[in-house]
Amino acid sequence: MNIWEIFKRLLPYVRPYRSQIVLALFLTLLGALTAQVNPIVLRYTVDTIQGMLDKGWGVKNGALLLGEISLILFAKEVINTFIVFGQRYYGEKIRIQVSSELSQTAVDRILSYGLGFYSDNTNQKGKLQTRIDRGVESLTKLIQNFFIDILPLSANAIVALIIMFSANVYVGSIALGILPVYFWVSYRQAEKLQGVRRKLKTQRENKSSGLINLIESVLVIKSFVREKFEGKRQYQLQLDLMESQLKTRRTNFFFDGIKSFIEQIGIVLIIILTAYLVLDQQMSIGAIMFHILLFNNVSAPIRQLHRIYDEMNDALTYSEGFFDILDDARAVETGGDYIPDRIKGDIELDDVSFTYPNGTKALYNISMKIKAGQTVALVGLSGAGKSTLINLLVRFYPPNSGKILLDGIPLDRYDLPELRGDLGMVLQKNHIFKGSIAENIRYGAMEASYDEVVEAARQAYLHEQIMELPEQYETDAQMLSGGQQQRIAIARLFLKNPSVIFLDEPTASLDAIATEQIKNSLDAIKQGRTVVVISHSLSQIIDSDCIYVMKKGHLVEQGTHAELYDMQGTYREIFDASARSLNLDKIARTLEKD
Repeated sequence: MNIWEIFKRLLPYVRPYRSQIVLALFLTLLGALTAQVNPIVLRYTVDTIQGMLDKGWGVKNGALLLGEISLILFAKEVINTFIVFGQRYYGEKIRIQVSSELSQTAVDRILSYGLGFYSDNTNQKGKLQTRIDRGVESLTKLIQNFFIDILPLSANAIVALIIMFSANVYVGSIALGILPVYFWVSYRQAEKLQGVRRKLKTQRENKSSGLINLIESVLVIKSFVREKFEGKRQYQLQLDLMESQLKTRRTNFFFDGIKSFIEQIGIVLIIILTAYLVLDQQMSIGAIMFHILLFNNVSAPIRQLHRIYDEMNDALTYSEGFFDILDDARAVETGGDYIPDRIKGDIELDDVSFTYPNGTKALYNISMKIKAGQTVALVGLSGAGKSTLINLLVRFYPPNSGKILLDGIPLDRYDLPELRGDLGMVLQKNHIFKGSIAENIRYGAMEASYDEVVEAARQAYLHEQIMELPEQYETDAQMLSGGQQQRIAIARLFLKNPSVIFLDEPTASLDAIATEQIKNSLDAIKQGRTVVVISHSLSQIIDSDCIYVMKKGHLVEQGTHAELYDMQGTYREIFDASARSLNLDKIARTLEKD
């Protein structure tokens, strides 16, 4: 993206604040005019004093002049204070408002994306956060530079150039001639840094992502005593980043020195030319200071140009990543407009295949039927495709081929919010939000009353444990144990009261007593609902109406527990292995003694 393309993309975010922009531009023009007062007053003062000295006048004769000058400069400073305040305030206000709009747009956009977007390696949460944060920061800095720096300085320089040319064409030509040379050097500087900035962007994303992964895996790191190994890996990322940063600084220092030299050449040429014209009696002595101060007004944006160029190039670099997030149309979840009165729960898959966005083939030609009100179990070893199948049924991903029907209607015709509003999920690991227990349970039904939240907690066998806490339902939910957090997820399910329920290892993190309690609760909520359950626990699947056995993405067997057990196939292997792992023979002998 070039700078003009960025401004075009920013235009919709800036347009609502055009009245503030007009006011900022008006103040900018006033500021540019007041900035020329000092050179004009200085020339008038020097020339007038020179005339007084030629006449032999002293301080008494010049008192009126000093009073006039003081009054003009004081009034100018008072006026300029209000102008600068207004200009900076409205410029900053526009920046903050646009920053808020950009951030919210990014949030709304990524919330509209399907899971395929997040499973992409380039969209890991650390990298994604860096791209959004740095993108918004650099784009809003661009707006800030435009309204607070570039516009005032440019207006100041243009007005100063006009006055210089009106006073003397030759002096104005020197000032004008310096600008393109300076801009060319700045352009070369930006060109040199373009590749480095892109590298810096990637390194910053990797460093941010690496640090987040480090924190999340700290238990594993400490259990394997890999602190030094991980420290060295992070240090290498830091060294690579530091080298790129130093290269950026070296380049900046070199080109900034050249630009400073060019600016000083301009000042020297103006001093020499104005001194010659004074000696040739073509202008007064005051004109020397007059033109030098005006050239300072012209060169002010030049002195700021390297900083502005740096930030503009940051905007060019990070805006691409930011707008790539906004423009990823393929990631947007698409649904239909069909809204049923109530989902019954008849599910049919017809020759469904699916491959993840990263290229991993997960499902091959899956066909099955689940009748409304049935409890169906998906059984298979890890990696068989069970969780992937549920992800397709909830439409987190669309299948690559085949059809999925819900109550006889293709799943892609359903309105997504309405569809998911009548589906319930309990996963092996459920996310607990920062907030109280009550707030987390109420996530299942945001309008639920306190009594309804309590009832849901009772059904999940969590209420008594909550009441033992000092702050009870106001306790921070993230401070609970893993098993208690799992019960919160189940309480959400009771509160949501969906027609179709998907259970993916719902009791995996619970102890035996809690597992029995939750099983009783789940058995109660299953009544009259379609339930699809994934579990390695025999108690969760053995009494299912139908069991589908999966192996490496294929559907290999189906039937009741008794039918599958007699087949002597994959299910029998899994069942026997589970029985051996649980020492069922020894447990049975123990029970026989009782």
